[in-house]
Amino acid sequence: MLGVESNVSLDRGGMLRQATGSGPVPGHHGMWIAQELDEEWVTRAAATAGEDWADWPSEPPGPCGAGTGFVAGGPLDSLAPGPALAGFAQNAWADGLGTLSDDALVGVLRAWRRLAAWATAGELAAVAELDRRRKAEVAAGADPRLAEHVGDELAVSLTLTTRSADALLDFACGLARLPLTRAALAAGRIDRAKALVITEGVSGLADTHAAAVESAVIGRAPGQTTGQLRAATQRAVLAVDPAAAKRRQEEARKDARVEVWDERAGTAALAGRDLPPAEVLAADKRIDALARHLKAAGRAETLNELRAEVYLALLLGQPVEVLTSGEPPGPGTDSGAGATSGTVPGRPPSAGPALTGSINLTMPLATWLGTSAEPGEAAGFGPLPADDARALANLIARQPGARWCLTLTGRDGRAIAHGCARAGPFPAGPDGRPGGEPRSGRAGLGGREPAAARAGPPGAWALNVTIRPLAVGECFHERESKGYQPAPLLRHVVNVRHRTCGFPGCRNPAARCDQDHTIPHGQGGRTCECNLASLCRRHHQAKQAQGWWLDQPEPGILIWRLPNGRSYRVKPDSYSG
Repeated sequence: MLGVESNVSLDRGGMLRQATGSGPVPGHHGMWIAQELDEEWVTRAAATAGEDWADWPSEPPGPCGAGTGFVAGGPLDSLAPGPALAGFAQNAWADGLGTLSDDALVGVLRAWRRLAAWATAGELAAVAELDRRRKAEVAAGADPRLAEHVGDELAVSLTLTTRSADALLDFACGLARLPLTRAALAAGRIDRAKALVITEGVSGLADTHAAAVESAVIGRAPGQTTGQLRAATQRAVLAVDPAAAKRRQEEARKDARVEVWDERAGTAALAGRDLPPAEVLAADKRIDALARHLKAAGRAETLNELRAEVYLALLLGQPVEVLTSGEPPGPGTDSGAGATSGTVPGRPPSAGPALTGSINLTMPLATWLGTSAEPGEAAGFGPLPADDARALANLIARQPGARWCLTLTGRDGRAIAHGCARAGPFPAGPDGRPGGEPRSGRAGLGGREPAAARAGPPGAWALNVTIRPLAVGECFHERESKGYQPAPLLRHVVNVRHRTCGFPGCRNPAARCDQDHTIPHGQGGRTCECNLASLCRRHHQAKQAQGWWLDQPEPGILIWRLPNGRSYRVKPDSYSG
């Protein structure tokens, strides 16, 4: 434990000294210790980090201690990473994290994350410089193989596997052409994982296109999870260079494979990689449908557990009906229809649940009107090129019971209106109307009356569906259910508004979440858009735990307050990235 006494301060050279100036504190050469600080001192420390400190005081003035400086809004809560922040974080750690409030502890945690990003930026810069030097030596006449084995240099120097070293080199070289991402990483605004998402996302793009994608996503990256950032990056890539994205997808499909590996808990994993998106999504829906039938048949396991069992049973050629006994699937020898179709109790072997679902056509209002051409999106997967989106829709449309939905979004990309139909789309005339059909009257979406959407982009296809506005800002309780359980339409609309769990950063699909009453129904809470949110079981239970609190001041705006005292705001999903 490093004791910090009141007579110890920091000198201009970054060394501990007694308040009397008699010399360094023994055993603490070069360590940053400051008992007292204020915002002005911290600002000057950050501004002059690594520079000449001769013109500013050696001892920070002010009454607040380093621990309290990390609280929300405190001078250290957003201090840029560097020697100053490292010193204060080290102080807090050395003094004992147990002495900090929850709020200050989270501030220290955030500080270490910024410092880790800063360190990562430095590491990657060094890797890129090593690669640059080897290439320069080759250009000057050295053995060409010198530049081919930079990964091996890294592997032996850092005790990495060859694969890990090559991945590190690819990351560093990819990041070298992304100045905005490098700067955000070095400043601690994004972490290593997010920088990797952007770097991998623009691989294969020309420098100009990569720069355009980077500019489009970097501003919102600090407030997004890696899943959200990956979707935004994919959308931006499709927007700036759809052909390049398609080429990269076709190249990746040449590497299609099935992989097996050991999990940390002693279990195993089996996965198909680089497969066609439409077929993957269709297969996922089939697994989900079979698992839900087992759940309805009385199985007590969670849906995820049942999905895993169904997955193995289908691959083993085993009828899914045997899973009702609770026995794990084993190798199957039956090659008949029942073994391949995934049967369920009470149904003939060929009558397993068909591939059904909702084809949710999400697009900006401008795209629907034919004045824009942004890419489509498949719920639960993310942005898709138009041909893949159509392929998925066609797979589902072949099955009875499919539901076609249209979500219109505003300028901010958030859903403003929605409607569903049982009949699929049909060809549209050059004016966007069904061939030969007279133009129908449509109410404006700005009012409360539904709009009869009978048009699509000119030359494409049209969908006959009634569009109703979602509750935005103010709720008129038009879809309110009187009882505890929301009606199917209400549940669907809430899931459209938030495609995933309403907890910050959670990516569990809303369709697999609970419909939670923000104000409990038993306490007078409405079963309505303005009081419902999709929460996965884990975060539904967290909301009910002591010290947790959730508010929904307006429809779809969720404010979480955690036991550490910090609040987080979740807005309805933006379909634009």
